Amino acid sequence: MAKRQSLPSGSSDKKARSLKPGSFLYIWWRIRKKPLAMLGLVFVVTLFILSFLSPYVCKHEFNEIVMRRRFSLPSTEHLLGCDEVGRDIFSRILYGARYTLSISILSVMLSCVFGTIFGAVAGYFGGITDTLIMRCMDVLQAYPNIMLAIAIAAVLGAGFDKVIYAIGICGIPIFARLIRANILIVRNSEFIEAAASINCSTFRIIALHVIPNTISPIIVQVAMSIAAAALSASSLSFLGFGVQAPTPEWGAMLASARGFMRDYPHMVFFPGMFIMLTVLSFSLVGDAIRDALDPKLRD
Repeated sequence: MAKRQSLPSGSSDKKARSLKPGSFLYIWWRIRKKPLAMLGLVFVVTLFILSFLSPYVCKHEFNEIVMRRRFSLPSTEHLLGCDEVGRDIFSRILYGARYTLSISILSVMLSCVFGTIFGAVAGYFGGITDTLIMRCMDVLQAYPNIMLAIAIAAVLGAGFDKVIYAIGICGIPIFARLIRANILIVRNSEFIEAAASINCSTFRIIALHVIPNTISPIIVQVAMSIAAAALSASSLSFLGFGVQAPTPEWGAMLASARGFMRDYPHMVFFPGMFIMLTVLSFSLVGDAIRDALDPKLRD
């Protein structure tokens, strides 16, 4: 009996082995291997495109009130139906995606910038500086994120920018602890000592040598935090501390429709479904990026 010959590895695998782990092409190759992650990425990109092209995609204005079509069910004219004052739900969801996605990304950027600064300073200098910064982070982390966000939003007031500040402040300790932990590993490395020996300034060492060597966990945490920020933004708007009606933010849409949930469930179902799909999509993409950048999980 003839021996079965092993099939040669495909050209895609050969190309993958030539990619540098951690590079953009390597991350993209790993994401493409995960169908769920690709599905989530396609959904997020499509939502981004449709939200910015909504004036050209939607047949109806998001704030157009027509009382004769109030509580209309989904149809060819109104794909997702109409709300209690006759506004088209499909148009409001696409316009609302601008607010939810913008709040999520901007708040995570705020958390990342300040968390990276505090974590880098604490991890590099150590001593009393480390103690003071980390105790402040402990105070922020002592409260559940949503409770702390509600407290901050209550002090600052409701509004688009206030929600960004509230969610962004809540996420600072996560990034600060992550950066500090990684900097404690690299701060005594030879390349740091070499930079100090040629009289590099402390700011230059931290900005050009320390932080770039901890960039992988930052990327993973950013991807994972966007999903949590989107859920927090919708929660704050639902509770009345975020973006206020009649602005078409998804959480605010849920809040205004909850009184009609029993008789007209489509008013609650579609905004809730988009919140769920957006959070799930960002989580799937974040998991794929984590798998690509974690050396323990590489094939």
